[in-house]
Amino acid sequence: MVKCGSSLELLLTLSGIGPFCCPVTIGRLPDDILLEIFHFYVDEYRHASDHRVDGWHTLVHVSRSWRYVVFASPRRLRLQLLCTPNRSVKEMLDIWPELPIIISDPDWYGRPKTVENVENAVSALELKDRVSWIDLHVSYSDMERVAAVTQDPFPALTHLELWSNDRMAPIISESFLGGSAPRLQCLILSGIPFPAVPRLLLSATDLVLLQLWDIPHSGYFSPQAMVTHLSALTRLKIVSLALRSPRSRPAKMSRRRPPLTRTILPALTYLDFRGVTEYLEDLVARIDAPLLVQFSMTFFNQLVFDLFQLPMFLCRTKAFTVLNHTQIVFDKNAANVDFSSGTETLNETSLSLTISCRELDWQLSYLSQICNSVLLALSAMDMEYLDLRPTGTISCAYPLLIEDDMENTQWLELLHPFSNVKDLYLSQKVPTYFTPTLEELTGERVTEVLPALQNIFFYGGDDEREPVPKAIWEFVTARKLSGCPVAIHRSLWGSKVGRG
Repeated sequence: MVKCGSSLELLLTLSGIGPFCCPVTIGRLPDDILLEIFHFYVDEYRHASDHRVDGWHTLVHVSRSWRYVVFASPRRLRLQLLCTPNRSVKEMLDIWPELPIIISDPDWYGRPKTVENVENAVSALELKDRVSWIDLHVSYSDMERVAAVTQDPFPALTHLELWSNDRMAPIISESFLGGSAPRLQCLILSGIPFPAVPRLLLSATDLVLLQLWDIPHSGYFSPQAMVTHLSALTRLKIVSLALRSPRSRPAKMSRRRPPLTRTILPALTYLDFRGVTEYLEDLVARIDAPLLVQFSMTFFNQLVFDLFQLPMFLCRTKAFTVLNHTQIVFDKNAANVDFSSGTETLNETSLSLTISCRELDWQLSYLSQICNSVLLALSAMDMEYLDLRPTGTISCAYPLLIEDDMENTQWLELLHPFSNVKDLYLSQKVPTYFTPTLEELTGERVTEVLPALQNIFFYGGDDEREPVPKAIWEFVTARKLSGCPVAIHRSLWGSKVGRG
């Protein structure tokens, strides 16, 4: 029943009942040893069962003495009551002692909602002083019921997740949770319009994770309001803001002057944003995040990307001044550029920018604007590696591109800021769209882009003998004649790049 690690085996041995001692029946184990075994068991169950917290139920049904040991140490074993929409709260409370309550709906996918389901969750929410965790997926009518019973403080609440796929979810009022959440450590809202969320954050000084996804326009809050109320959150490590509509943008009047002083978020390591550039510009103009190492941005389609505050914010963040690897990916729905430190560690520094756009010529134009803004601002970066990679859907998304007379200057504008790149990686599908640009780079123009280039890695084919496109060989020949030689290397999918 129990998986004993080496530390538990050592504990049993030192107690005279380990594998190297005389056999002993489990009934003779002292309570402190039983407690350690129970602790291992409960943790194993929690990890093996996707963080379910009711593994201790098995223990208390074995014997009266085991039940005594379990209930005598509720904090050591982290005893909690798991309330789901399919469990009768009344029956649960009649059986078990007063323990912290977790309200969660782990089986929400594909399961129809019923009145009984909602009633069970609402009944549990009425026990405000004991609820420590809320994780619910709600419809419009469910959200109205939930909001009605969450107008008072929940003093024990540490984790709150509310999800809604209803495009017309009701607006949550500022009296939600009594306007205070002093012990809250994790707040995740998806599809929930809650314009007063910044005010709630002012009291959540223990908050570590904040994820506000698919924020409807009806739940809009300004960047200024958000930053003002984040100022007290000194433990905050993860922030994710995703606006649903491009209409959610700050008023022009509020963007005239950047603040004289900025808010420091001392523990922030991860920032994720989806919305319009104006919102992000107003946000990063007001903050400093000295420990930030991962920053992901997704922008709605817009004609002009005016990025002035973002480059300055990146320059103020030390981790982003040492990026040296770039990967550009074109897809049928978006274009993406990733900058990274190339260390491939768990905490690898990364900067990701994505544009939601279908047309390849627009994708090139938008990425050119962004790369020129970001890379020229971070001029100290030694960008050694550039990977141009369309996904497998690009040929389906743009079947007429070869016939169309796309402006090659768009590729040149995209590559222009990568003046330090030494290694260029081209997947098999790139040359179809990219080689016409290389054909224009003749004579003195051959070093107009990628002047520091030393290697081209051509990869992604199914046959190592597949010829390298003629334009690439002609470009390499021209570079050699100019005194700036470039070597060509070949590889297949999943294999190491080899010299060709």
